[in-house]
Amino acid sequence: MIKAHVVFATITGNNEDVADIITEGLEDLGVEVKQTEMSQTDANELKAADICVICAYTYDEGSLPEEGLDFFDDLENLDLSNKVFGVAGSGDVYYQEYYNLAVDKFTDQLSKTGAKQGAKSLKINLAPEEEDIENLDKFSAELVNKFKNL
Repeated sequence: MIKAHVVFATITGNNEDVADIITEGLEDLGVEVKQTEMSQTDANELKAADICVICAYTYDEGSLPEEGLDFFDDLENLDLSNKVFGVAGSGDVYYQEYYNLAVDKFTDQLSKTGAKQGAKSLKINLAPEEEDIENLDKFSAELVNKFKNL
């Protein structure tokens, strides 16, 4: 059975909603999913998964979540070859050029681990709406398909 680990950081609850939608989408595809909060997750735990998903918010002017700084730094030292990753996050377009920069930063960091990006990174404005849910379901399916085709 394919195993996935979905890690999220949230202040407003929107990214937890994003993580819940992805988790449900993966489970519907027969994937065994572990979902954890970033502040409670050791980056090394991702080694046990086939698919690694990060859902993070962007704080202030493009900063990573404070509770995820160590997690982010620890990713740099991981070898996640033969893994598939995806990154999604909720943000607020009000912040213009800083909108969802954490999604881009986590995508870059995970790329350095040797993992293969399984789906285009998703940026969601505020709480996920119907169209976002459909896109997150497609995101989950793309991750599974990418892993099956490694």
